[in-house]
Amino acid sequence: MNRRRKIYEGKAKILFEGPEPGTLIQYFKDDATAGNGAKHEVIDGKGVLNNRISEFVFTKLNELGIPTHFIRRVNMREQLIKEVEIIPLEIIVRNVAAGSLAKRLGLEPGTRLPRSIIEFSYKDDALGDPMVSEEHITAFGWATPAELDDIMSLAVRVNDFLAGLFMGVGIQLVDFKIEVGRLFEGDLMRIVLADEISPDNCRLWDIKTRNKMDKDRFREDLGGLVESYREVAQRLGILVETDNALATGPRLVQ
Repeated sequence: MNRRRKIYEGKAKILFEGPEPGTLIQYFKDDATAGNGAKHEVIDGKGVLNNRISEFVFTKLNELGIPTHFIRRVNMREQLIKEVEIIPLEIIVRNVAAGSLAKRLGLEPGTRLPRSIIEFSYKDDALGDPMVSEEHITAFGWATPAELDDIMSLAVRVNDFLAGLFMGVGIQLVDFKIEVGRLFEGDLMRIVLADEISPDNCRLWDIKTRNKMDKDRFREDLGGLVESYREVAQRLGILVETDNALATGPRLVQ
């Protein structure tokens, strides 16, 4: 890692210069943060699990024709991705009332929403990632109306896929957050899914027990974060148990 040029470091990932023009290496750290970094711990193994889960999801999305920045996994902690111009927005898709939505609207957590709701936040840690409207987005030039249409269409397609994927393994997709970017290919530009999709940016509840299987375990001091992430990976078929699993732990499927 030290010999490569660092492009950007965030709370959970580092971007390095890629092997070819127009590519980057995305490295997954073990850092867990909450409250825009106010709460921070290093949890061994978290980055490896997020890398593998995100690889699995992005590969499936690519196969469905949903455009993403993902090219391939390089190793247990790194992915080769296409370089994109990140749009400074967090796109939150909500299916069930939880987190800030439940607090803002006085809803009982776990209440199924009348329909999926898409919200936007402006990416700025110093401001606390404030919620913004479509009017703000177009007025300040963060995205054009046409790009915003593409972003919302992308978010809906990702939600449809993820909801079905997780339901099939006994997990409820409560909500999730994605980022998108502009991918320039010659004279063409298109909006693609970027960043990651993992239990770090999805709220995932066990359908039967309603146990939380996501980063809320860290936010709410519930413990067992890596164990829950591992359970998600196992249900998705990314991890398999070895004969001596109690001694060595699960084996990652190559």
